[in-house]
Amino acid sequence: MTLSTFIGLGSNLGDRAGNLLLAVRGMLDAGLEVTRLSSIYETEPVDRADQPMFLNMVAEVRMTIFTAEQTLARLLRIEYALGRRREVPRGPRIIDLDLLFYGDEHRATEFLHLPHPRVHQRRFVLTPLAELEPRLLHPILHRDVSQLLAETDDKADVRRWRGN
Repeated sequence: MTLSTFIGLGSNLGDRAGNLLLAVRGMLDAGLEVTRLSSIYETEPVDRADQPMFLNMVAEVRMTIFTAEQTLARLLRIEYALGRRREVPRGPRIIDLDLLFYGDEHRATEFLHLPHPRVHQRRFVLTPLAELEPRLLHPILHRDVSQLLAETDDKADVRRWRGN
């Protein structure tokens, strides 16, 4: 069985675009079949405003052999390999990789929440996700990504990044 999985990528430290590229390379090296990438968006930080602007994007991954837990473990290893340390909650980060959707699965365990519990509240995730799959249905809220984007209360600035 093949599942479409969506992964959010973000960086606001160092070479932000380079960090995103290295994360995509890390996903490929980890055996994840990346099938599509959204554009890159420059976004305001959410929750903690006292940090640099982010670059964010979404990757679609075709999942055939890894479970959701195995996928998340690979993402955490990629973050660690790229220098991510979780010292300040929601603070600046070299790279952030979030498992947003794993097919239409939904669950909440100590290790994993599917879909990502704040995906519907984050314009910086919904905008690139809508670029790739506007009709993707949230399995709990029963609304598609374009509806969630139109309904979100998040007013943070999200604009397509054109490079330096």
